[in-house]
Amino acid sequence: MSSGDRLDSLREVIEQHNYQYYVLDAPQISDAEYDRLFAELQALEAEHPERLRADSPTQRVGGAPLPQFVPVAHATPMLSLSNAFADDEVAAFDHRVREGLAAEGEIAYSAEPKFDGLAVSLTYEMGVLRRGATRGDGTTGEDVTANLRTLRSIPLRLRGSGWPASIEVRGEVLIWRSDFARLNERQREKGEKEFVNPRNAAAGALRQLDPRITATRPLRFFAYGLGAIDGAGWPSSHSAWLDRLAGWGLPVAGERRRVSGLAGLLAYYQEIGGRRASLPYDIDGVVYKVDDLAAQARLGFVSRAPRFAIAHKFPAEEAVTELLEISIQVGRTGALTPVARLQPVFVGGVTVTSATLHNEDEIRRKDVRIGDVVVVRRAGDVIPEVVRVLLDQRPATARAFVMPQRCPVCASSVVRSVDEKGAAAVARCSGGLFCPAQRKQALLHFASRRAMDIEGLGDRLVEQLVDHDIVRTPADLYRLGLLALAHLERMADKSANNLLAAIEKSKRPTLARFIYALGIRNVGEATARELARQFGSLDRLLAADEAQLMQVPDVGPTVAQCIRQFFSEPHNLEVIAQLCAPGGVVPQESDAAAPADGVLAGKVVVLTGTLPSLTREAAGQMIIAAGGKLSASVSKKTDYVVAGAEAGSKLEKARQLGVEVIDQGRLLALLDTTREQPAR
Repeated sequence: MSSGDRLDSLREVIEQHNYQYYVLDAPQISDAEYDRLFAELQALEAEHPERLRADSPTQRVGGAPLPQFVPVAHATPMLSLSNAFADDEVAAFDHRVREGLAAEGEIAYSAEPKFDGLAVSLTYEMGVLRRGATRGDGTTGEDVTANLRTLRSIPLRLRGSGWPASIEVRGEVLIWRSDFARLNERQREKGEKEFVNPRNAAAGALRQLDPRITATRPLRFFAYGLGAIDGAGWPSSHSAWLDRLAGWGLPVAGERRRVSGLAGLLAYYQEIGGRRASLPYDIDGVVYKVDDLAAQARLGFVSRAPRFAIAHKFPAEEAVTELLEISIQVGRTGALTPVARLQPVFVGGVTVTSATLHNEDEIRRKDVRIGDVVVVRRAGDVIPEVVRVLLDQRPATARAFVMPQRCPVCASSVVRSVDEKGAAAVARCSGGLFCPAQRKQALLHFASRRAMDIEGLGDRLVEQLVDHDIVRTPADLYRLGLLALAHLERMADKSANNLLAAIEKSKRPTLARFIYALGIRNVGEATARELARQFGSLDRLLAADEAQLMQVPDVGPTVAQCIRQFFSEPHNLEVIAQLCAPGGVVPQESDAAAPADGVLAGKVVVLTGTLPSLTREAAGQMIIAAGGKLSASVSKKTDYVVAGAEAGSKLEKARQLGVEVIDQGRLLALLDTTREQPAR
């Protein structure tokens, strides 16, 4: 056999064994034999570099580190799914589908596990993998082709024949539980930090700039759908497409089913829920899709989610553990939050060591004591919480918690005020910008993109500036020089100069941005914008009393009181004076009034949820430019609520009040704009 024939044979054999091991989970040879074949292929390719191919198994191990990830615009958006948590919500989904299709009988659905991993797309041209990208914001992802090529479960060349000239396959990258346990064992052996959960480990591995690092992580891939496809005459159902992908060597979930009607959906949910713990990978629910592709097209989309599919999520996972201690976290606005320190417990796919207790009233209501055995709940990315105490297991040594009278960070006195809903007393540190805990968060908020937009002033740098006592208030930022930054970690001359340039650039913010940057409790972007519009200058705002403040849209008694309290504190006024001293910040008082003849003149608009292709900031700017007023809350005075994906209580309140709810498409139609909008 010639060297060329042996090269082709080795590549084919090795890819077959990759398929058996990573896709079928049925290895046919030992690891040692696989390694021998792989080494032989490497040696032959080294002898004959002219015969090296991009789709060779040896090219999976990763090349040189990437300088950065290149943005990739998805040909068709990678949409998120609406969620259902109860059977009646699934019944409502099935009803909407039958109604939308005017169907008399039961609908055929494809039911599949909902993987808890990272969504990606793979583009194959003439059967060869050409590009891989992350989901990103659904419209634009990142090119991670070099990293995805290291996954042995992803074929570099599709098996068989008959593929489209170009096809985009969508799926999930994840780490199996057993592989995750071994990965963390290696981390412990090396004395390095362990990974929190399989999903985060997979996401971090896929976004490594060095593909060789990605190649060391046990990543796997499952295909679950399609994007753009060239040509016609392809399968007419989603389930048939999954079978076709499996035939081409792409791994698909063996647990998928084609079911009929609501009864079939709920039966599948119960089946997979019962098998959840025994599956080799984490799932957080199941996904239902109308199986017929023509029916999918007829149903279409709403906002960022398809009407033909829904995710049926499993209930929040709970676990039992011991509450070791209760500590206090001090937030940016000075709120003191009690946090339960727990005996580590694995719940909801994460090792949990702490959980929120919300406030002192909540601790009393649940009768939580230090030393108790408690039930902890976590669902998705929600912060873990203590659900209840197992009173029958309370030890005799359990002791009650008492909220401190002094801030644990700066020893300032703790004051209590009724929260925004008037429901509970919130304990707050009175130290303001003098409290180091508040200082760090206040500086981060001040420098954030929607506030003063000081690029380069992130968490790590703020941490150093405060810990080294270089910066105590935002005003100190405008007195920084190269000498003060010289000895900070990762702060070379170029980085220091870039930071100083960004600080200099921030000196002429709009008045609205400056007000928002101050971090006044209950004053968000929309309220800051209305305050700037109403008063026109910082001096007039500083002099306003509560009655004058309450004339501003969205400013009620609670917000007016917060504003006056903030501007009544001498140290806050001193910081503002220092910020606005000669050579410092000059808030621009020329915030343009809303155009009286704009298409939204006099209209009050509320934004909620995630829009398909507009950031909330971009949508807000367009509304204001058209004469509209942005509001942070829904009331009878609201004219429109623009709702995107995962809209919450604002959408519900709009429906209760009869306020007109529109989507992004309707908003753009109102604005009568046809220009290309900025992608999210």
